[in-house]
This record gives sequence, structure tokens and C-alpha cells, in this order.
Amino acid sequence: MIILKIILWIVAIAAVVGVVALITDLFQKQSVTHKPYGPYERFIKRPLDAFLSAGALIVLSPVLLVTAIFVRFKLGSPVLFTQDRPGRYEKIFKLFKFRTMTDEKDSEGNLLPDEIHLTSFGRKLRSTSLDELPQLINIIKGDMAIVGPRALLIEYLPYYNDEEKQRHSVRPGLTNLVSIHGRNAVSVQDKFKYDVEYVNHISFLMDLKIFFGTIAVVLKHEGTELEGGGKYIDYFKARMKGDTDENIS
Repeated sequence: MIILKIILWIVAIAAVVGVVALITDLFQKQSVTHKPYGPYERFIKRPLDAFLSAGALIVLSPVLLVTAIFVRFKLGSPVLFTQDRPGRYEKIFKLFKFRTMTDEKDSEGNLLPDEIHLTSFGRKLRSTSLDELPQLINIIKGDMAIVGPRALLIEYLPYYNDEEKQRHSVRPGLTNLVSIHGRNAVSVQDKFKYDVEYVNHISFLMDLKIFFGTIAVVLKHEGTELEGGGKYIDYFKARMKGDTDENIS
């Protein structure tokens, strides 16, 4: 009986969050270049994301607490890594993740390469995707969605072509279409193609496929190796030099 009451309270709280998210989203300014693909994207996706994320945040709060304690003792403070990222309509928001790296620096005070100060503990967090859990807060706030293009760095914004810019007409996601097609093994060019494909064909069935596909990928620990920003920078530099897309990896 107590368990049932707890479940009902969680559902009730999550439902309130979902309703507030729907009302807020309906009154927000919509893009003139991207129209919702259907009723799911316009009326269901946002409140459903908020509902599920609020429920998950409550249920997984013990996991988040334990993870935060381990991060504090293994890597020090701050426990959370925050970074400005472009969201829907290129609006900048602060993305939350559990910290996975140390602050080791060289003799000149510069941070060492990511490969060096990413610890074995940090790698475990990434391989299990536990470091991503704080992004549930971003989803509840409306910065992100459960499924959507990955939120990349702000410095890439000037380099997108018109097609690639479409990825910012929807909220970035905790997971995405790329995640079930090889994750970090996918070329930058194909990642952008998958992003645009998703934006133009958003549906409940596609989100469901990506969600459960991502769970399978995480359980197999596939494609979780460290990927720095160099891959994207090389892609943009090559294109600026006039290389054809077929020659850019």
C-alpha cells in the first residue's frame, strides 16, 4: 500500500511538471523555418519528455546521490560539469553533466589533453552514461529533449551550412539518432545527416526506437570512447578549404 502511494505521488508530481511544460511550450515563439512534423511533435513530445524526466529524476535520485558522492571523492569538486551549449533556435543554455575529468595542468598552467585527465573512474561513468543523468534537469527546464540532435559546442555555430543549421530548429537531446548508428564511430558528415533526418521526420515511433536502441547500446558499452572537438574542427576546416563533402570524414 505504501509503495502504491509512493508511485501515485511520483506520477502526480511528474504529471504536473508535464502539464506546466505543455502550457509553457504552447506560448513560446515557434520557428518560422521548422513547422512541427505532426501532433506528436507539437503537443505530446515536450510534456511527455518533462513527465518522464521528472519521474526518472525522482526514482533515480538515490543513484544520482551515490554518483555525486563518488565523483566528489574521486575527482573533487565541483561535482557537476557545466558548459554553455546552443539549444533550440541557437539559444544558449547551461548543460549539466557529472564531472568525469580531473583538473591536471602542465607547468604553464594549461589543462592537459582530455585523454590524460580522463580517469578510469570517469571512463566508467561515460561507458554507463551515468554522467549524462543530470541532463534530466535540462529536459525538465525545457533546454533539452529526451531525443534530439546532440548539443555541440558554441564555437561551431558560424560554420554550419544551411542544411546543418536545421539541427537547431528543435531541442537537443539526451540521446539521438546517431547513438543507434555507431555513436562516435560515425563520421561528422553522417552525424549531421542523421540530425537533419531526425528533425524532418520526428515521430513517436522514431523516438521510441531511438530510446530503446540507446539502452541496448549503453548496455553493450558501444561507442563510448572519448571524442574531442578536433574531429568537428577538422571537418569544418576541410570544407572551408573547398574539399567536397565526399572527401571529408
